[in-house]
Amino acid sequence: MKFLPDSLSKKMWLTVTAAILITILYSYFLSYLFYEKIYVENVEKSLLGEGERLALEYKGGPLAEELKKKIEWYNSKSETEIFIVSNPRELSACLPFEIDYQTLIGQEEREELLKGNAVQKLGYEERLGRKIMGVIIPLLDENRLQGIIYLYLPLAKISEITKDFAYVWFIAALVFTVISIFLGTILIKKLTKPLLEMKGAAEHVSQGQYNVHLNIDSQDEIGQLARAFNHMSSSIQKEDERKREFLANVSHELRTPISYVKGYSDALMSDMIRTEYERHRYLRLIHREAGRMERLVGDLLDLSKLESDEYKLEKMPLPLAQLIEDAIEKYKPFVREKGLQLHYDLDPDIIINGDEDRIEQVLQNIMDNSLRYTKTGGINIRLYKEKDNCLIDIADTGIGIPEEHLNKIKQRFYRVNKGRTRSDGGTGLGLAIAEKLVKLHQGKLIIASKVNKGTTVRITLPILEVD
Repeated sequence: MKFLPDSLSKKMWLTVTAAILITILYSYFLSYLFYEKIYVENVEKSLLGEGERLALEYKGGPLAEELKKKIEWYNSKSETEIFIVSNPRELSACLPFEIDYQTLIGQEEREELLKGNAVQKLGYEERLGRKIMGVIIPLLDENRLQGIIYLYLPLAKISEITKDFAYVWFIAALVFTVISIFLGTILIKKLTKPLLEMKGAAEHVSQGQYNVHLNIDSQDEIGQLARAFNHMSSSIQKEDERKREFLANVSHELRTPISYVKGYSDALMSDMIRTEYERHRYLRLIHREAGRMERLVGDLLDLSKLESDEYKLEKMPLPLAQLIEDAIEKYKPFVREKGLQLHYDLDPDIIINGDEDRIEQVLQNIMDNSLRYTKTGGINIRLYKEKDNCLIDIADTGIGIPEEHLNKIKQRFYRVNKGRTRSDGGTGLGLAIAEKLVKLHQGKLIIASKVNKGTTVRITLPILEVD
């Protein structure tokens, strides 16, 4: 709404002020109504009690003059106006204001009187300028109405009764308002201070300063919001650092092959190459570096797809032993070329629900690493069942990975060799892609290694239960 202030503290001030005013007014009018109700009920109760005591003087038969005189004497001493008549029609001659007999005592009221019940009447009298509370007490003799005692009392105006009360109420309301404003000021400052801190912190985050931290220890919703903000800023900072590191790694990985391609192609174009042998050698180098860039870009595209929420696997029931055997068949020539041994023990009964191409890609990425870092010995592959899962162990006798690097080896572009020589490493994305694919299959990828002893990669995948 346009008329509302744009400041939260002002809105809270308006809310607190409105609440105070509504509370005071509501309490006052509620007390006013209760006070009036109690006053009227007390007057009615008093008149009934007074009338019933006077009715005890009636002993039966026609109304005696002695009784009438007693009532007249009592009337002169009491604040209540009291009349005793044999016929209700005689009241019009006694009262100082005009009444309608039929309205005062109708058929229903007469039936109540004949039953011995008192009748209460409440109405406004213009001549007196106030309400009149009246009570009619029946005087019965053998179920015959011999007369009535009529008592009435002009009710005081409630403003007259509550005059002193209003002064006390006004003072109490003033004190209540001052205390409420004081406490409201403290409360509003306490509530808005962390919000102002969050506003400032959000502005810093929007400017790229992600290292902000809110020190708010409250356990309420604001404290929870502050902790969520701290978590968010930390996550953004980490993601920003990862993005910067990723861009730096990509730039680093591409810079060398690009510089090679440019340098070799410049040499070829400038006719610096004199022999056919050198020309073919430079072309092979250009082809090698172009292939490296192609693999890197392909791995980057794969990783980007896998990290997308929209990526879906094309799962189907797969006999895993056959899939592994087909995948390692491609590596047998390379294993023989390096003089290594290749052993495998595969359980043929294991079936998983998986994406054939992606499972094969996981195996290839791990096999590439095993072949690259194994100089002597060989590679052993085992597939077996354990409870509701199957385990694939790919163990080599390679150079191994130092323990301090095991927790980071699956990160993108992470290399144990900080020199980043390409003769002993791939794109640095193979294990990151493999882990993403295994997780998409609800599995786990664990690496165990000892330096100069070898590395074992264990893949855990859920087994498809076949009925």
